Amino acid sequence: MEKSSDRPLSLQVADKIRVLIRKNLLVSGTRLNEQKLCDQLGVSRTPLREAFRMLSAEGLVNILPNKGVCVTVLPLDEVFHMFEAMGIMEGNCAHLACDRLSDADLEELNKLHGQLEKHYKNGDQEGYIDCNHEYHTFVQEKAGNPVLSKMVSSLRGVILLYRYRQIYHPGRFSQSMEEHRRLIEAFRARDGNRVERLMRQHLQKQGQAFVSYYAELGYP
Repeated sequence: MEKSSDRPLSLQVADKIRVLIRKNLLVSGTRLNEQKLCDQLGVSRTPLREAFRMLSAEGLVNILPNKGVCVTVLPLDEVFHMFEAMGIMEGNCAHLACDRLSDADLEELNKLHGQLEKHYKNGDQEGYIDCNHEYHTFVQEKAGNPVLSKMVSSLRGVILLYRYRQIYHPGRFSQSMEEHRRLIEAFRARDGNRVERLMRQHLQKQGQAFVSYYAELGYP
């Protein structure tokens, strides 16, 4: 792995491991082999262990004393309830943002939507995931409510892994794009009630796709 001139190696390693986890190449509950990951990523144990600490703080891995590191696993019903809660909060953020977006803000949201369309057209799920994160974060910021934003950010840190994994469920990529098309139409119409409803539904469908994906893999 080549070291970027402006980002510490440990951050790059953490990014790589996040991708492996959300693509289910590192399965929930699996104990991680340090040497194997070092060889795979082309790094030493020091940046790898620093990356583990970052990922542990995000709730993506568990560092077990004298037992090593394993990928976090949560019951499916608990994950779905997190999606439900996130839907309520992000729906409120979206409604507030819709009421408060300036013309310049709406133009920026349109640009982000255009990038989502481009990634979808190219079949680029990773690019779509990154842009989707930027889109939702932008809406959250434009809600202009720091208390609500703090609550959303806290839950997002836990749910992020599961939110990304659901995109790999068959048909979900296309569904997600269609949901975003309806969202941007509602934002353009400045229809706060519709924006809130669509955002809640968007998160609920993400949760349903995640649960379906893992149920098919045999998770409880």
